[in-house]
Amino acid sequence: MAIKGFNYQEFAQNLTQQASELVPKDFTEQERQYVVNTLMNFSVLAGEALYNDKESNFTAEQAMMITQIIAEWAFHKSVDLIRSKIPQEFWDSIMQKIAFTIFEIAKQTFKQGLQQDQILQLIEHHVKKTYLDAISELKEKGFIDQKLMEFASSQSNIDAMMQQMSDEQAAAEQQGEGQQKIAQSPGQSPDSSSSVQLGSSSKIMKLATVALLFQKMKQEKVQTILDKFNPDDAGIVIKYMKMPDLEARVSVPTTLKCLNEIKINLPESRELSPGKIVSKLQKVTEGLKKEQLEQMLKLERMKVKRLVFNALEGEYYEVPPKVANIIATHIEDSV
Repeated sequence: MAIKGFNYQEFAQNLTQQASELVPKDFTEQERQYVVNTLMNFSVLAGEALYNDKESNFTAEQAMMITQIIAEWAFHKSVDLIRSKIPQEFWDSIMQKIAFTIFEIAKQTFKQGLQQDQILQLIEHHVKKTYLDAISELKEKGFIDQKLMEFASSQSNIDAMMQQMSDEQAAAEQQGEGQQKIAQSPGQSPDSSSSVQLGSSSKIMKLATVALLFQKMKQEKVQTILDKFNPDDAGIVIKYMKMPDLEARVSVPTTLKCLNEIKINLPESRELSPGKIVSKLQKVTEGLKKEQLEQMLKLERMKVKRLVFNALEGEYYEVPPKVANIIATHIEDSV
């Protein structure tokens, strides 16, 4: 049975149009077209497969989320491939591996009913792993050299965008920008029947998208995060969360654009210390024999294996804490 309310062709077109405005300005027209066409093709293929899936029973919302995740990563990793200087003849095969990985993991995790943040973490981990493995394979087959492999492996458009947004936000705050008023007509409040005027302020778009995500989270977790917000911003988010039809008022392209900015608005976690990650890894691997762990990690990169086995000895292998936490979460879900 087809998914009611899921027009995947129109949805893919909307995602593509939104993404076309975000293609790096220094790209040639040919490079820009590769990014746009790759995103469009994978979005349509994923959307069509989900639409015709008669076994998974996905809702329209779930199908859109999976398609959106594929579109977003198709954008970022195609940009990475172009900047990597890897010969173009290998781009499509690498992108196909990434898209297939996302599609399969997304379907499995949605079926299992995992929380959205867990799903996104798992997908991010596997996307990066698939990308790095594909580049390593090119090196092993002699298609690229060690220097090019290392350069290509260092490309991360999503991290670059996060850093750019962070810098821009910091500069705006220093200049006294970033209005905290809700975009509304005089006398209207956020819970009125009028549409949310998201186009007038990038900050309002971010706060509305934060509210949309918070509506799907456990309230105790939401409150913990809001306690670290600026009080005025927290108040705006809470008012938007009370809108029962907020999801209908925030367009999908707007959500896609703002998802990349959510991490900037959310406070940085201060709990990802090496000691706590070591403790987490020790806890999730408790009761497992070394042979079981080796079997579980046989397809992982050497750095992942060292992180885990060093943790068993009470030591921390030098991996960025955020990355280490994703790995720990992935292992926890696999046990």
